[in-house]
Amino acid sequence: MSYLGRSLGTIALAVLTLTFVSAPAQAQINAIKDGWLVTKIHSEFVDEDILSGSNIDVDVKNGMVTLQGTVPSEAARARAIQSAKNNDGVKGVTDQLRIAPAVSDRGKIDKAQDKTAQAAEKAADKTASGAKKTGRAIDDGWIKSKIYAQYMADWNTVLDDSDIDVDVANNYVTLNGTVKSAAAKAKAVSIAKATDGVKGVKDNLRVATTSR
Repeated sequence: MSYLGRSLGTIALAVLTLTFVSAPAQAQINAIKDGWLVTKIHSEFVDEDILSGSNIDVDVKNGMVTLQGTVPSEAARARAIQSAKNNDGVKGVTDQLRIAPAVSDRGKIDKAQDKTAQAAEKAADKTASGAKKTGRAIDDGWIKSKIYAQYMADWNTVLDDSDIDVDVANNYVTLNGTVKSAAAKAKAVSIAKATDGVKGVKDNLRVATTSR
C-alpha cells in the first residue's frame, strides 16, 4: 500500500509539473494561432467583390475575432462577418464595422485631384488587370488584404510564426509586429513593396527573440 501511495504521489507530481511546463507553451501556440487567423481571414477578403471599397481591420486574441473599419453596405458587413466565422479556430466574432458613407457624402472632390487619379488609374490599368482578377478597386483596404493574402502563400516557409499588423493609409504601408527571423522580416517587407498600388513601406517589424 505504501508503494502504491508513493507511486500515486509520483504520478500526481508529474502531472502537476507537466501542467506548469505546458502553460507557456500553450500561450505561445495561441499567439501563433492568432497571427495565422488574422492573415487567413484577410486573405479571404481579397476575392470578395462585395467588399470593394471596404477597409477592414482584423484583430484576433485567443481565437476571438474583432472586425473594425468600414464597409460599403450591410451586405458587405454580413459577408465579412460570415467569412471570419467560417475559419477553423475562430471562437467568436465581434462586429465593430461601420457602413461607410457614399463618396458623394464625404465632401466634394477636387477636380484637379480627380483628373490626376483618373490618369493614374489609366496608367495602372494594364498592371492591375494582369495582377488582379477580382472586381475590387486597388484602394487601401484591398492593398491590406492583398498583402495578407501573399503572406498566407508564404506561411509554410519563412513567415510561419509571424504576427504582423499591416496598416495602409493613402497607399502607404506600415508594418508592425513580430517575425521569427531577419529573413522573414526581409520577405514581409519585400512582399509589401511589390504589391500593386503600394507607394511606400515603413518597416517597424521586430525579430522575435526566443528564450534560451
